[in-house]
Amino acid sequence: MFLPVLLKTDLLLFLLLLIVMVAALYVRRRAHLMKSWLEIVRRPMAASSLIVLIFFVAIAFLDSLHLRLAVENTAAQRQNYYSTEVVSVFDLLATSIREQTEKTYSAPFALHLFVKETIEDNKGGSERGYPRLQYGGRHLETIADRPLDVMQRLGVAFIKAFAIGFFLLIVFLGCQARRQRTSITASWQYSFSAASIVPWKTVMVTLAVFLLLLMCTLELAPYYHILGTDKVGNDVFYQAMKSIRTALLIGTLTTLIMLPFAVFTGLTAGYLRGRIDDLIQYLYTTLSSVPGVLLIASSVLLLQVYIEGHPEAFQSDAERADLRLLFLCIILGITSWTGLCRLLRGETMKLSSVDFVQAATAFGVRPLRILLRHLLPNVMHIVLITVVLDFSGLVLAEAVLSYVGVGVDPSMHSWGNMINSARLEMSREPMVWWSLFAAFLFMFVLVLAANLFSDVVRDVFDPRRRR
Repeated sequence: MFLPVLLKTDLLLFLLLLIVMVAALYVRRRAHLMKSWLEIVRRPMAASSLIVLIFFVAIAFLDSLHLRLAVENTAAQRQNYYSTEVVSVFDLLATSIREQTEKTYSAPFALHLFVKETIEDNKGGSERGYPRLQYGGRHLETIADRPLDVMQRLGVAFIKAFAIGFFLLIVFLGCQARRQRTSITASWQYSFSAASIVPWKTVMVTLAVFLLLLMCTLELAPYYHILGTDKVGNDVFYQAMKSIRTALLIGTLTTLIMLPFAVFTGLTAGYLRGRIDDLIQYLYTTLSSVPGVLLIASSVLLLQVYIEGHPEAFQSDAERADLRLLFLCIILGITSWTGLCRLLRGETMKLSSVDFVQAATAFGVRPLRILLRHLLPNVMHIVLITVVLDFSGLVLAEAVLSYVGVGVDPSMHSWGNMINSARLEMSREPMVWWSLFAAFLFMFVLVLAANLFSDVVRDVFDPRRRR
């Protein structure tokens, strides 16, 4: 039926998820770490932001399960043949949206194209007008039927969301009552009171909003282009959803690439000092003096020359675009490790004069053991705070780099490419605004959720901000 395809970025994303699960198990066995994370979860803003981030991660995970579908084979063929197009599980789930391609621009919930064309009438003549869309609203006879049809579908979506939400709430309360050995009423009172560890009221409201939006999307997207179409007729909502994976990969894989080197150099420079400290300082000072945009642009252009000169090294366009995305993550990691290295160097210098480090040195403990057992755990709050704060900056950096033409491959879906293609559409008359609006909306939600969650993490883990 299909042939699994494992891209390089998919492998790194799965590795990152595995690291997160191992870290969660480690935190669960440490009471002091578990207490800090429970403090984060107890805050309503952090709980709501975490649900939003989990939704984006789920979309990126489904979009990272790539495969090639089998083509139709005859009985005489002894082996299967697969399509050259690489699709993901998310593409298969959104087939009804992905395959509904119009001729050119169309506004959100429109029934006709956005530009005039020559239309032939039944009498053999022609006139200038707006042709009817091939897929958007094709089940309607006239434009007057659209408001009632949309309202009916929204009503059905609301009923489905209410029914599913009520069922999930009953299941949740039943599980809570069984675990606490109380009645469902007592479980309801405890879960939604101030004594509960998790702010279930905020969690339920956030999940209800997401469930309602999901039901509305499932009811409307197969029949309308809810965010319009672009210049070549592709659905803008589908493009915005596909861009989630690119943004998360830029924000997470860059951290995965940058973090080990920044932690190692920062701790080593701060503890060993001397010539090693001078060498590391010279390295990150020199790297910081080079403009990051120029370094990224030159590296991406070199990679582009290599890709064009070796087309036989890639079996599909997806592998070519994936390599450019991975290379962009590496370049961003090389240019963004210097800030964390400086912070860790200064903090390690301060910790080196603390009594327990001096005592370990006096007893002849090896420097590597001191770095791993005494210094690294005491600077992890800085590492964690820096990682969550840099995530939103890296997501915005991808949009800026793709806008200037040195970001991800133009064939890959990303919010930067959507903004880059929409800059010329803004000068049209009438203006085509929905591509830019969709990219801005999804980027705003992701960055806002990441910033709100990172603020709570900083408040909890930073010793200087604790009450």
